[in-house]
Amino acid sequence: MLDQTKKTAVLYRMVMEDHLCPYGLKSKWLLEREGFEVEDHHLTTRKETNAFKAEHGVETTPQTFIAGERVGGYDKLRARFTDYDPDSDKKTYTPVLMIFAVSALLSLAVMWFFRDSVLSIRTVELFAAFAMTLLALQKLKDVESFSTMFLNYDLLAQRRVGYAYVYPFAEAAAGVLMVVGGVLGLIGSPIALFIGTIGAVSVYKAVYVDKRELKCACVGGDSNVPLGFVSLTENLVMMAMGLWMPIKALLLG
Repeated sequence: MLDQTKKTAVLYRMVMEDHLCPYGLKSKWLLEREGFEVEDHHLTTRKETNAFKAEHGVETTPQTFIAGERVGGYDKLRARFTDYDPDSDKKTYTPVLMIFAVSALLSLAVMWFFRDSVLSIRTVELFAAFAMTLLALQKLKDVESFSTMFLNYDLLAQRRVGYAYVYPFAEAAAGVLMVVGGVLGLIGSPIALFIGTIGAVSVYKAVYVDKRELKCACVGGDSNVPLGFVSLTENLVMMAMGLWMPIKALLLG
């Protein structure tokens, strides 16, 4: 029997030979994290699952019951214990900030391993190049979705739709070439300067001139990242890298 001094919850989830419901596992983990003792009921066949849905008038599993009240699936459970809102369209900079953070760590790690020093102009170059590459990767996972969102504000893409499909490949190429540096970095610099300049002008016009509230396609077409200062900064960094690489070559040459 369950300890009556503890908070208890009843969970029904699919556990079959060919399917272990991930939301059921997450529901059980979340309940236990919140201090509940879970009465865990496994729905082991499709017939048993369908009968449970019909009995309780629900369309999905898992389903959680607390104090005799049906809470619902994992999203409802998560909303009960956190500030998560499954119906929210709240904008967030988190995806971009995480990419910037990982890019910074990668650049520091590379410099530490190869040069035993992290305080260098090359560290900044690598940070920008890694960030460009990772941002491009997010766009490349669904180019069709990215292009649709990109067309909302990019001035060149609105005139030449094909540019929206080329952009993520160009950004990835520029980033990778700049990671290598040297002559290849010089090849990547005009690409970065071109797309960065167009991007900066487009973002500035959409946000600061036209005062439009749009989502940024910088991390792909399914994000809630707002178009604004961070998006403008991304493009300014590409412009800076596009100008810096040839300047650096001239100074060292």
